[in-house]
Amino acid sequence: MSTPADTPPADALAADAPLRAEIIATALPYMLRYDARTIVVKYGGHAMGDRELAADFAEDITLLTLAGINAVVVHGGGPQIGQMLERLNIKSEFQDGLRVTTRETVEIVEMVLAGAINKDIVSTINAAGGRAVGLCGKDGRMVLAEPLKRTVRDPDSNIERVLDLGFVGEPVEVRRDVLDVLAKQEIIPVIAPVAQGADGETYNINADTFAGAIAGALGATRLLFLTDVDGVLDSNRELIRELTVAEARRLMASGVISGGMVPKVETCIAALERGVDGVVILNGKTPHAVLLELFTDGGAGTLITR
Repeated sequence: MSTPADTPPADALAADAPLRAEIIATALPYMLRYDARTIVVKYGGHAMGDRELAADFAEDITLLTLAGINAVVVHGGGPQIGQMLERLNIKSEFQDGLRVTTRETVEIVEMVLAGAINKDIVSTINAAGGRAVGLCGKDGRMVLAEPLKRTVRDPDSNIERVLDLGFVGEPVEVRRDVLDVLAKQEIIPVIAPVAQGADGETYNINADTFAGAIAGALGATRLLFLTDVDGVLDSNRELIRELTVAEARRLMASGVISGGMVPKVETCIAALERGVDGVVILNGKTPHAVLLELFTDGGAGTLITR
């Protein structure tokens, strides 16, 4: 009987059998630990633009579901939004690192996030054997938003002023009923961070903040932030495997945690305060980063716990 050309010879499979068995034995306790638990993954960074890494991610999410884990994906898309705005000759203004979202811009944001990006992720997961469905915060009134209020202090006058960010929002309420229905059917929700306000307007929400709100509402065991860095580094630029909230705050106060990692860690702490058991910052450019974090002894990033 013939075998497919890409199938390893029988002797090669036999030689690999002990290694395969060891891998399964190592992963099994972790699979049991997370059985019937909720894992929320915020998917973003450069991993989203790499087709091989996207396929790895889809396989990871599919395997989580097959292992009895309730997997939920929240995604960003800042670079893709920027590219579309540039193609349409719409200029973006940033204040304090946040994109000002005008009425014209928010329509593009919704089109890119809840449309092209969302459906591409759904298609990739489905191609890997999963059952995914694309949503945004507006669907089923899942997430209620309000305008984000942010103040900055002028360094010269020391006077505070309120930033007008337009249709940038923050989640104020999450209804989990739609997600609970999908979980019972073992369907993977892929959610874009767009939501509606009580005023009927559409708001663009930071994907990290959005993921934290979803994870908190679901009482997630883990919230994974896939980023472009390995995790939180110490003063010697070595990866810190685990931190408590108190330790993280001390490292921020001392300047060891600085720059763009500060808002990321603050978002982690906020998610923990919402009820998430543990939050992990890890590098989404590492192949199968999700599986490495959840199913191996050393993990793949920095775990922050209460």
